[in-house]
Amino acid sequence: MSKIDADTLLPSEHVQRAVTAGQVSQLHRGNPYAEEGDTFDIDGETFEVVAVTERTLGDLTDEDARAEGSEDLDAYRERLDRAHDGFEWDDDATVFRHRFERVE
Repeated sequence: MSKIDADTLLPSEHVQRAVTAGQVSQLHRGNPYAEEGDTFDIDGETFEVVAVTERTLGDLTDEDARAEGSEDLDAYRERLDRAHDGFEWDDDATVFRHRFERVE
């Protein structure tokens, strides 16, 4: 367990604002950027990484997409296409889900 910089896990100010607004409670990334128990701060609020799980893109559900701030899995896929040049969805691609919660 350690304190990490929010920028390490959360790739943009937009995502960080969505986390503090309660719209995003997890993020899938291509590599593990944190460990369970790590904490990070955004605007004076502390969040704890409660789980880091290896998965594949094919494992993602509409529920996962909503936890990442998208309406559903189709909208999530479109968002990834816009955010990453040359991105192609591969159901077998390994990703890491980082779940986090606000520390009260």
